[in-house]
Amino acid sequence: MLTSTQVPGGLNWLDLGTPDVDAAVAFYGGVFGWEFASAGPEAGGYGFLLKEGRTVAAVGPLTEEGADSAWTVYFRTVDADATAKAVEQAGGRVRFPPADVFTAGRMAGFTDPTGAEFAVWQPGDTDGLELVNEPGSVSWIELYTTDAEAAKRFYGGVLSWETRDVPMGGGVVYGIAGPAGGGAETMHGGVLQLAQDNLDAGSASEWHPYFEVEACEPVVARASELGATVIIPVMDAEGVGRFAMMLDPFGAPFAVIKSATA
Repeated sequence: MLTSTQVPGGLNWLDLGTPDVDAAVAFYGGVFGWEFASAGPEAGGYGFLLKEGRTVAAVGPLTEEGADSAWTVYFRTVDADATAKAVEQAGGRVRFPPADVFTAGRMAGFTDPTGAEFAVWQPGDTDGLELVNEPGSVSWIELYTTDAEAAKRFYGGVLSWETRDVPMGGGVVYGIAGPAGGGAETMHGGVLQLAQDNLDAGSASEWHPYFEVEACEPVVARASELGATVIIPVMDAEGVGRFAMMLDPFGAPFAVIKSATA
C-alpha cells in the first residue's frame, strides 16, 4: 500500500484524461461513490474527484492530439525543471515542459524510454492527494512495460527509486519500486515485464492505478453494469490481496484491490 505520497519520487497525484468528462464522472461515481468539483472556468473542464470531501484523483478532457483515455500518475518532485532535464538525459521524452498551474504547483509530463507516460508535480498551494489507501482511493500503482530492466534503470536515475525483485512463479519477476532509502516503508508500485504474447499482440507500456475496495466482486459487477470491460477477472495474489483489472467505458485501464493488509 502507498506510504510515500510526501516523499520526493513518491506518487502524489493522479488524474484521468477522457473524451467525456461528464460520462467519466458518472461512471466512477457509480463505482466508487466519487463526487466531482470543478477547478473553475479557467481550468478548461478539469476538476477534482472527491470521496467524503477529500481529493482522491482528478479528471479532465484529453488535451493532446491523438491521445487515448488513460490515468496519469504524478510523482512528487522538488524541482520540475531539473527533473525534465534528467528525463532527457536518461533517454525519456518531455511531452509537455514544466509550467505553473496558477499557484497550485508546477507540473511537467514525460514519456519513459519504454513508452509509458507519466508526470511530476512540484507542490505549491496544492500538496497532493488528500486520501489514499482507504476504500475508494488509490492504494498502489503499476507499470506494465516492454522492458522492465530499462524502466527500472530510468526511474532509478530520474526519480531516485530503488526496486526489489520478487519471484512470482513461472519465471515471472515482479519489481516493487519506491523512493530510495526508505525500504519497504516507501514502496508505492510495481514494475512488470509484459509477456511475449502481450508484446506480439501489440501491448504497449503504461501505468495504471489500483483503487482500494472493501470487496472486489460487487465493485467489478457494478463497473461492468456501467460499461467497464473486465480484462483480468477477480483473483487472489498470495500475501497481496484480491484484485481485478478493467477498462473503463473509454478504454482507460484501472484495477481494484482488497489488500491483504487493508
